[in-house]
Amino acid sequence: MLAPEPLIEMLLAPHAPTAGADFCGDTNHCQRMFRFCLALAGERASAERDIYAVAAAFHDLGIFNAGTLDYLPPSRALARDWLAAHGKSALDRVVEDMIESHHALLSRLGDRDSPTEIFRRAYLVDLSLGAVRFGVPSAIVTEVRQSFPNAGFHRFLVRAFGRRALTHPFALAPMLKWRPGRSG
Repeated sequence: MLAPEPLIEMLLAPHAPTAGADFCGDTNHCQRMFRFCLALAGERASAERDIYAVAAAFHDLGIFNAGTLDYLPPSRALARDWLAAHGKSALDRVVEDMIESHHALLSRLGDRDSPTEIFRRAYLVDLSLGAVRFGVPSAIVTEVRQSFPNAGFHRFLVRAFGRRALTHPFALAPMLKWRPGRSG
């Protein structure tokens, strides 16, 4: 069993009351994404570890804190504020880009190994329950999923999109983009 990444646990803990019953599922989703980032980053993983942990922790928080599926701007703002408060403002551009681009359907042209692309791929590995792996060995996917169970995360997504369909039937997924980057 893999141990949770302490930085993710520390960053998410204050948001437990806002996330409520969905906190465990989202926390495990963040832990899985982080582990998939490390697997995809290969030799660079140790140098980029904190970037992946911070982006993973903050990437979904706007869903809970702002109460919307149009959550990328509030998630980026939470990350930016935390980075500034902890003297890590130099990371805010890359972390914001990772958060903004993690739902992109296609990679940025010519961008195969950036933290943003690795984060996007890690998200797809987790969202697909490991059906899409981008070269992550199935043994790693299995170990990560056993260490950090789903805990209702995908059920939460179905509920959230169901609620969104009632109020915004023609804009179900405002966070979706064709390619990474703020311009979509």
